[in-house]
Parts: sequence; structure tokens; C-alpha cells
Amino acid sequence: MNVLERFASVTTFAFDMDGVLTDGTIWVFPGNDFIRRMDMKDGYALQLSIKKGYRIAVITGSHSLPMQERLATLGITDFFQRVQHKKEQLDTYITQHKLNKDEVLYMGDDIPDYEVMQSAGIGCCPADAVTEIKTIADYISPWGGGQGCVRDVIEKVLKLNGHWETDAG
Repeated sequence: MNVLERFASVTTFAFDMDGVLTDGTIWVFPGNDFIRRMDMKDGYALQLSIKKGYRIAVITGSHSLPMQERLATLGITDFFQRVQHKKEQLDTYITQHKLNKDEVLYMGDDIPDYEVMQSAGIGCCPADAVTEIKTIADYISPWGGGQGCVRDVIEKVLKLNGHWETDAG
């Protein structure tokens, strides 16, 4: 079975934040305030997947109240910040929601995602992920972090399951 066929069994998406949901750029301002950049197309896919009954979890080692607020507006409530052991967090999430590992797609881009990617049913990464992550990825999106990679994997899963919508209006 090829990886795209395996996408059809996905019910749950788990994403790293920086370098996946964002492009990894941080703009630093006086007072140590900083801003991250996200893609609107990723946002559309995230909110549509939730409306269609999919689970979304964001697991990150960093912390950001603005990101938490943005994700909440998209319907994402499973936002785990300051996580030191992402694999343990994902394993706990899988157990709490009585999921089969094969139902879970995880997308990460850097070394802290290495172990958790191997724990998920399908490990994915953006095109600009580090080499070590690309080496273990089941699927490498042609899109970069914060530039449509999230939309790419969600759209594939939803289309395979007849859940993708187009605006005919």
C-alpha cells in the first residue's frame, strides 16, 4: 500500500507549530515581542477538517498566546505548548481518544519531531524540513512550512474520503 492510500484512514492530524503551521520565521520587536507568520490556505483546511469531524492537535515546545488565539478561531482546542517530549504527548492523546496509531498523521520539520514522527501512523514533513526528518518521512509535501504544507496533507485526506468542498457559488 502506498502512502497516499494510507492517507484514507486518517482521522486525526497532529502538527508541530514552528516550521509547519508557521514558516519558522520569527520577527523580533523591542521588548522581546515577536510575530509568527501563517498561511491562510492552511487555516481554511484546518477549519474545514474540524467541521468534517477530524481531530486536530498541535504539539509544540514553544509558547504563544497569539497562536493559541488564532488556532482557537479555527476551532482547534487541542493545543499543547511547552511540550518537552512530543512523543509522550502524542501517545497520551492517542490513548485518551482511543485512537489507532494508523489513524494519526503527524507533520514535523526538525529534530524535536524525530521521535514523534516515528510514533504516528504516518509521518509527514514540509519541503523545507531538515534532512534528518526528510529521511524518516513517509510523505514530504512539496510545500514549505507555513506555506501550504498543512493544507496539502489535509486536502489529500479529505479528498480521499469525499470530504473536500469546493465553492460552486
